[in-house]
Amino acid sequence: MLLYSDVVTNDEMFSDAFPAKLVDEIVYEVDCKLATVKKGVEVDIGANPSSEEQEDALEDGTEQVNNVVSSFRLQSTSFDKKSYVTYIKSYMKAVKEHLTKSDPGRVAAFEAGASAYVKKVVGNFKDYEFFTGESMNPDGMVALLNYRADGITPYLSFWKDGLKEIKL
Repeated sequence: MLLYSDVVTNDEMFSDAFPAKLVDEIVYEVDCKLATVKKGVEVDIGANPSSEEQEDALEDGTEQVNNVVSSFRLQSTSFDKKSYVTYIKSYMKAVKEHLTKSDPGRVAAFEAGASAYVKKVVGNFKDYEFFTGESMNPDGMVALLNYRADGITPYLSFWKDGLKEIKL
């Protein structure tokens, strides 16, 4: 089994237990889905739940979560377009520095591919949700959640060159 972690923060981002494909040699698109999971321990204090809570409840003690986000404890974050561009420039610089040391021959392809992919993201900015690793380190990778053409199937995009593979 392979685990993929962020080269900047060492946060675990995903594993090969989830269907993934490499797109344009720049990002992994990892298919995910909503799963129903049991919530933590609930204590019954004898009070009656409000009618609002009853309407929102799925089933006592359960909630809907994204399976990859939940499994790797990814944390939701938000950006406006300007702050995302500022963040991504800084992150790409950190990844470039990492590549310069670990795989200098990959730097040019990374820069070209990353630039094209960032333009795609910024051009469709409203379609994305953003997730950091568990540490919530602002210097680390931000995974991008979007939906397939069917509008129902979610997937997360992770920067290939910002990851290291760990064999388990």
